[in-house]
Amino acid sequence: MLARLLFFCGLFMASTSTVAMTIYKSTDANGVVSYSDRPSKGSQVFVFQDRMVERLERQVYLDIKKQKGVDVVFVRNDLYAPVEVALAFTEMSNVRGAPAQTIRRVLPARSNTRLALLKAITGGKPLVYTPQFHYALGDPAGTAQGYRYPLPWRGGPFRLSQGAEGQYSHYGPKNKYAMDIAMPVGTPIIAARAGVVVKTENSQSGRGTDPSGNFVRVLHDDGTMGVYLHLKQGSVSVREGQRVVVGSPLALSGNTGNSSGPHLHFVVQRNTGLGLVSIPYQFNQPLGALPNFALGKQ
Repeated sequence: MLARLLFFCGLFMASTSTVAMTIYKSTDANGVVSYSDRPSKGSQVFVFQDRMVERLERQVYLDIKKQKGVDVVFVRNDLYAPVEVALAFTEMSNVRGAPAQTIRRVLPARSNTRLALLKAITGGKPLVYTPQFHYALGDPAGTAQGYRYPLPWRGGPFRLSQGAEGQYSHYGPKNKYAMDIAMPVGTPIIAARAGVVVKTENSQSGRGTDPSGNFVRVLHDDGTMGVYLHLKQGSVSVREGQRVVVGSPLALSGNTGNSSGPHLHFVVQRNTGLGLVSIPYQFNQPLGALPNFALGKQ
C-alpha cells in the first residue's frame, strides 16, 4: 500500500514540471483505482482541480428589515472572524438615501451592522432596488508577522508531494504557496499556530461535493489564516469559535475532496482586499521531497 502511494505521489511530482504530464486513472474489475502515466484499456485522463470552496452564504448575509416606506439594510456576520464587505445598490426606483459610492467596511466577528437606510420617495409605493453584495474573510489591514511553522502532524517522517507554485494544482491565488504532504489516512493533524477556529467541514466522504474536502480553518492573531484540507470524514475534533494552541489536535488526515491521493494540503492565507490569497511560509525543519519514480529517479 505504501509503495503504491509513493508511486502515485511520484507521478504527482512529475506533473509539476514545466511540461505537464498526463496522468491516467483506471478502475479494475474489483473496483481498485490506480493511476499511471501510460494509458491502458478503459483508462481516462485524470483532471485534478484543487479549488478551495467555502460556502459562507448562511454566515455572512444581508439582513434587510422592512418598515413602512423604509428599508434598513444590515450585514450579519455570524463567523468567528472579521469580514470585509462591499455593498452597492443598482436598478433603483422610488429610493432615496442609497449611497452614491460602494460601501466598503470591515465588520467584526459575530456582528450585525447597519450599512444603509433606504426610504421611499413616494409614500405608499414599494422601494425597488438590487443590492450588489460581496465579501471576503479577514481584515486586509492586518500585517503578517514572521513565523516558522512547526510540522502540523504527529508521526512520520513524511515527504512533500507538491510544493509552492506546483503546476499540477498550486497555480491559483488561494493555493500558490500551499504544500501537499503525502501521508497515510488517519495521521493525527495538529495546530501549527495558535488561533481561533473559523470554519470546519467534517461530513464529506470520498470526493464529496466540496473540492477542499473536510477541512479546518484557523484565524491567527496577526490576521493570517492556516487551512488544513482533505481531512478524514468525521475526524474533525474542534468546533467553530474554539481557541487552539500549537499542538492542539484538529483532525485526522484523509483523502477527501479533489484529492490526488492521501495527503495533507496546508496553506496560509490572508485577505489583501476583498479576496483571500496564499502567502509564503516556512516549516521550522527541513521537509524532503518524494523521489520522482516516473522519471526513474530515487
